[in-house]
Amino acid sequence: MAQLTFLGTGTSTGIPEIGCTCPTCTSDDPRDNRLRVSALIQEGEERLLIDCGPDFREQLLRAKVDRLNAILVTHEHYDHVGGLDDIRPLFRKQSACHVYAEPNVIHAIKTRMPYAFMENKYPGVPDIELIPTFPFEPLRITDHITVEPLRVIHGKLPILGFKIGNLAYITDCKTLPDETIEKIRGIDTLIINTLRTYPHISHLSLEESLEYIRQIQPKRTYLIHFAHTFGRHIEIEKLLPQDVFAAYDGLTISFDIK
Repeated sequence: MAQLTFLGTGTSTGIPEIGCTCPTCTSDDPRDNRLRVSALIQEGEERLLIDCGPDFREQLLRAKVDRLNAILVTHEHYDHVGGLDDIRPLFRKQSACHVYAEPNVIHAIKTRMPYAFMENKYPGVPDIELIPTFPFEPLRITDHITVEPLRVIHGKLPILGFKIGNLAYITDCKTLPDETIEKIRGIDTLIINTLRTYPHISHLSLEESLEYIRQIQPKRTYLIHFAHTFGRHIEIEKLLPQDVFAAYDGLTISFDIK
């Protein structure tokens, strides 16, 4: 069995939010301390990261991760790519870090980090190989990890989710195309974003997430990408039906990767 560790389960501002004194942001429950959303897949000695946000360094230090095989990027927003410069210590003695992303995301990364892609780079910059990735075209990442990108719609922005074995990882979703729903219907483990209880222009609310869960019919579901307005972890749990769980930073689950 492979493992997935939730490195971060918060929205773009994280929890606690700077300057906020609400009950969630001042909670002494460690599950209410949420870094920006990211996940680590482990299969034997192989390590695959989903999204590399601005909390990447802290997340890998917490999880005691000392190597990665590759990084999957869902989309170009800063809370999903803002940590790419911090890959440097992991790849000093390895070949370039393989980063899988859609062509428009590759363009955005190159625009934000031009120093990493110059012909004559100065010493010490991150060595990144950007690999174009497309929905529903499977990727053989390592000897034991194959990933199928899924189409997800983030407001009006087309982004990627990922199917890895019998697990689907979807973040920053507002709507799912029918093809994606059919690809993951009946899957063992669904991970899906749920920002808060009331509607948002580009993220699922709890009601909307539960409707997709009813359509997909997974065996179990973990919710991620929480805003502080969703409430404390202990309160969120009370809102959830059977086999739907609120993920938290550091939680590790097992899943069938074949």
